[in-house]
Amino acid sequence: MAELLAIDVHTHILPEHIPDFGARFGYKGFIHLDHHRPGCARMMMDDKFFREVQANCWDPLVRLDECDGHRVHAQVLSTVPVMFSYWARPQDALELSRFLNDHIAGIVDRWPHRFVGLGTVPMQDTALAVQELERCRAIGLSGIQIGTHVEGINLGDPRFLEIFQACEALGMAVFVHPWDMLGKERMDKYWLPWLVGMPAETTLAITSMIFSGLLERLPRLRVAFAHGGGSFPATLGRIQHGFEVRPDLCAVDNQVPPKAYLGRFWIDALVHDPAILKLVVDMLGAERVALGTDYPFPLGELEPGSMIRSMPWDDARKEMLLSGAALSWLDLPRQRFTPGG
Repeated sequence: MAELLAIDVHTHILPEHIPDFGARFGYKGFIHLDHHRPGCARMMMDDKFFREVQANCWDPLVRLDECDGHRVHAQVLSTVPVMFSYWARPQDALELSRFLNDHIAGIVDRWPHRFVGLGTVPMQDTALAVQELERCRAIGLSGIQIGTHVEGINLGDPRFLEIFQACEALGMAVFVHPWDMLGKERMDKYWLPWLVGMPAETTLAITSMIFSGLLERLPRLRVAFAHGGGSFPATLGRIQHGFEVRPDLCAVDNQVPPKAYLGRFWIDALVHDPAILKLVVDMLGAERVALGTDYPFPLGELEPGSMIRSMPWDDARKEMLLSGAALSWLDLPRQRFTPGG
């Protein structure tokens, strides 16, 4: 039996060598890599340790070898969310974005059958964000990755509408990833920002985009959310009920019920539990749930695609989850990732 095509929509990558942007711009807060031993580096924010990464975070050849071992035919590459730098001066964030985007585009250009690229844009400045979005498309990227908020401003805010309109018009996919989690001042122990804050961030982003009317205004916008949509699938009943009993508070900018948007956006399958995977597939449909692993980080799926392959589903449904939903979200042909394609 032929191997099912697998495309991982949620992976992160960094350049091996990152310039000292803090020195260049004259202020702190930017990330650099400290290669303290072969195949291993510390991500440093100025002099503060952020996380340790291995060669698979920057070396495409290592990634390709690991993908082959995991039966993953292609990865969608995006930067590590801490690199968004929405707090920086817009022109500086643009320069950083261009550096990161050129790096990803170069990898995609060399291995187009194995990698797809998502860019990053300076969301704090609409004109510059649209400018870089257009350049991302021109250099061969298929979309952008954005955070769940921009310096505390939710994605449904009108100031971001023009950016999303440009994504829709250009046919650029959008991947929303949590970052800078709300309530982190109460989550200084037990890794809670990653365990509790991230799912809440994603739920807030989805709800903001629904309640604000953003998804209603842009029906052709192809947007996906990380980590199985966060806690949104489990709390949709509450969100829908609140919409129905308090329309004066919830249905202010959009009168369409939240449940009507099931099937209008994508999520990745990174839920870590077979019962929850079945729940989200039943709720959204297999065509809206795509393999995503958070590679190469430890909170991701350590054996990419293993949960999907283990489910009691036929090959057609499994392949939809492993690659079909991804191809639809990215608007890319299957032939790009198959021999002779």
